[in-house]
Amino acid sequence: MKSDAYSCVDHIRVGGVSTAPLTSVDLLSLMEIDIGKRASGTLARTVSVFDTNGQGLSLYHLNPTYAAAMEQADIVHADGQFIVWASRLNGQGPIPERTATTDFIHDAAKLAAQKGYGFYLLGSSEDINARCAATLMEEYPNLRIVGRRNGYFDREDEAEICVDIAASGADIVWVGLGKPKEQEFVIRNREALGAAWAVTCGGCFHFVVGDYSRAPVWMQKAGLEWVHRMVTGPRYLLRRYLTTIPHVIWIVLRHDIFGRKKEDPHV
Repeated sequence: MKSDAYSCVDHIRVGGVSTAPLTSVDLLSLMEIDIGKRASGTLARTVSVFDTNGQGLSLYHLNPTYAAAMEQADIVHADGQFIVWASRLNGQGPIPERTATTDFIHDAAKLAAQKGYGFYLLGSSEDINARCAATLMEEYPNLRIVGRRNGYFDREDEAEICVDIAASGADIVWVGLGKPKEQEFVIRNREALGAAWAVTCGGCFHFVVGDYSRAPVWMQKAGLEWVHRMVTGPRYLLRRYLTTIPHVIWIVLRHDIFGRKKEDPHV
């Protein structure tokens, strides 16, 4: 069951994946609504906020467990520019803009520092996690990091982790465990987290501390950030992109172009 905050948010299908046509401003507004509901005791449970990009689109069609978790999300936003472009092909969109999690964490931190919201950081190595917390507090001096934990744990540790998160009073939990682990973690535990939002964020902590570099703005706008990541990032990304790019192109062709024509003979 979706939370009340999302009863009026429509999702469209892009490459078969349910995706919300929202801007970053929309996301911030909805986050504030849910934090207010949590404070008043009217938010039934933690709202699950996931993202979709090329990697996620490919994984959705290859991993049934991941796909099931995605289908249970309260909101799925377009982290990848490819998703924005694809949304223009099937007649349901368009999605207005890319809402990159690597940008959104900074937008959310700025607002949280102003409003007194608390962050909990879950994921990555102990070093990266600690440096991410320190970097965010340095960049946003009034930001409250109410708790943090590295991402090296077993499933039997999850109950204890959820107790710690709930006790921290966090408003937003950033879950950086990588796909599909982070989505599955949130769906399993969203009744126990106690926060307003749980946002999956992949390798976002690495970007915050500068361990991974962002592409130049022109490459981001051109949808070429994946090229920058492939060249400058860990070597495993090269194999990932060479595998997923042909797959996601075929997925979009099948679902958003050929599928649309099959459903509507006038297209």
